[in-house]
Amino acid sequence: MNWAIYKKGFKAFLQLEKSLSAHSVEAYLRDIDKLTNYFEDIGESFGPADVTLSHLQLFIQSIGKLEMAPTSQARIISGIKSFFKYCVLEQICNVNPTTLLPTPKTTRKLPDVLSFEEIETMIGKLDLSKPEGGRNKAILETMYSSGLRVTEAINLKISCLYLDVGFIRVIGKGDKERLVPIGSDAIKFIKLYKDTIRVHQTPAKDYEDILFLNNRGKGLSRVMIFYIIKDLILKTGIKKTISPHSFRHSFATHLVEGGADLRAVQEMLGHESITTTEIYTHINREFLRDTLDRFHPAFQKK
Repeated sequence: MNWAIYKKGFKAFLQLEKSLSAHSVEAYLRDIDKLTNYFEDIGESFGPADVTLSHLQLFIQSIGKLEMAPTSQARIISGIKSFFKYCVLEQICNVNPTTLLPTPKTTRKLPDVLSFEEIETMIGKLDLSKPEGGRNKAILETMYSSGLRVTEAINLKISCLYLDVGFIRVIGKGDKERLVPIGSDAIKFIKLYKDTIRVHQTPAKDYEDILFLNNRGKGLSRVMIFYIIKDLILKTGIKKTISPHSFRHSFATHLVEGGADLRAVQEMLGHESITTTEIYTHINREFLRDTLDRFHPAFQKK
């Protein structure tokens, strides 16, 4: 059975109905590819309407034997469930075989939090005598100042900067937009980069409005941001597991520890669910104890 037509329809559904990013769409399609490749390997040639819960359980067992992490298994199962929901919606299937399909329990591992001093130390290691140094300083200041995802930072547009009023317009997951405040230091270094470094570059076609450019006048990749941060970690000798996402997590954690309202943090991070924000903004026990001591009437009587 040729599944290509079903995958094509599913792709259009994700793009048009769900408004997912190209990256997310490709991730979903890879999940379906794993399933169809499994069917080919075992010599089964049937369509979506013929798939049963038993077939899917055997597939899950097969990926489990690959010693795949529970989070990776959960990701694949989520993609398959979305596909069969689409199939039922489009009347390709009469019954959804994933209804009783369990998802592996996962524990969400929080990235290490950088202290404000550690972030300052890292940024201080940038070589500002080079053009990319000024650019990278502006990127990292912006990521920490506004809690941006890596993709949001590298896709930030000049037309989305409202620096005179201290805001930037961010295009997040699913092309959803949000206005986010930006700090004075980030504003200063964005202006320095834009007016003294970027102004001497010729943007490539279709990159005229992208703020942060590489030396070829095109946008930066996610991988480049990983390399920049990895290099700074080596230079500072910080013994933590750090990724670009650590800047976003540190932004949220520092806000909550400073007493910020969780709903406000949720809005700035662009989370649909407050539960997601609670996961990102893990608060250490010392802070909780200090909050209780300072604000609970019974503790204030001591």
